[in-house]
Amino acid sequence: MFAVTGLAGCQQQTSRPENPPIAVQVETARLTDYAPMVRLTGEVRAQVESDLSFRVGGRITERLVDVGDHVTADQVLARLDPQQQQATVTAAEAAVQSAEAVLRQATSAYERQKALLAQGFTTKREHDQAQEAYRTAQAALDTARAQLGTARDHLSDTVLRAGAPGVITAHKAETGQVVQVAQTVFSIAQDGPRDAVFNVYESIFTHELANPAIALTLVSDPSVKATGSVREISPTVDRATGTVRAKVAIEHPPAAMTLGAAVVGEGRFQTRKLVVIPWSALSSGNGQPAVWTVDPRSKTVSLRPITVEGYETGKVVVRGGLQPGEIIVTGGAQFLRPNQVVAFTEGAAS
Repeated sequence: MFAVTGLAGCQQQTSRPENPPIAVQVETARLTDYAPMVRLTGEVRAQVESDLSFRVGGRITERLVDVGDHVTADQVLARLDPQQQQATVTAAEAAVQSAEAVLRQATSAYERQKALLAQGFTTKREHDQAQEAYRTAQAALDTARAQLGTARDHLSDTVLRAGAPGVITAHKAETGQVVQVAQTVFSIAQDGPRDAVFNVYESIFTHELANPAIALTLVSDPSVKATGSVREISPTVDRATGTVRAKVAIEHPPAAMTLGAAVVGEGRFQTRKLVVIPWSALSSGNGQPAVWTVDPRSKTVSLRPITVEGYETGKVVVRGGLQPGEIIVTGGAQFLRPNQVVAFTEGAAS
């Protein structure tokens, strides 16, 4: 009797599986229409921004505007000490007067020689010399007048004007400072079209937008909205941030979207067919994203590496490594090991 009991106990022991099933939650991978949305924060900027500088060097005697001031096209922004340029103008005016006197004298001599030559009282040689002196005096006067015009231009260049209506965004020189030719004194954002400028990672350009219109919302007041379209994308990457600058032209910008205002730009990409899994299904294998897949026949699991397209709230978008129809573990994965037998807690995979 004891032998029979012992034998029965041995048979029960040998019939137990080595790896008892572990209860897990599962789900069947399916293709889903995936149209991700991108939301970025940017800044309102003028489409045309320029630096203003003097065309001549000198010491600044007046600075008449400050940052934030709105200026008109002909408004004077700053002045240089004009003493040197005024002296040049005075000298050029004197040179013109001298050249005019020489020309009058040469003209009189030439007219006299012409009359004498017609009457036969002078030689052809003397007539030609008078004519040459007249032409030389005329050319000298033209040169003196040109130099006077240049001197007057240099004098007018001691006054810096806006050149176009806009808002002063920066000033880089103070009264009393000596500036060089073409040294930036002011920066101006010209009136007119506005851009929303964003710094984005270049990977965003690998996908096409479903609609070229970008929705824009003012950060400080979400009720202020506008639309825009991508106008310019920088061909280079900023080394400091690793981003690319994108400019979105704002269509009919609201008055509240002033220069420097923070805006949120929103766009949606073209719809694609991808597998979307719950975040609870995500595991790790060799430091890379992976999921546990279940063999529907043997009910054993294996760790499958995947390529992730993106992460969303509660979801992981899979670009590769997982086929539609495969069964994945969505709950209880922390207890699994390769070839582990599992049991579904929710019946068959849905």
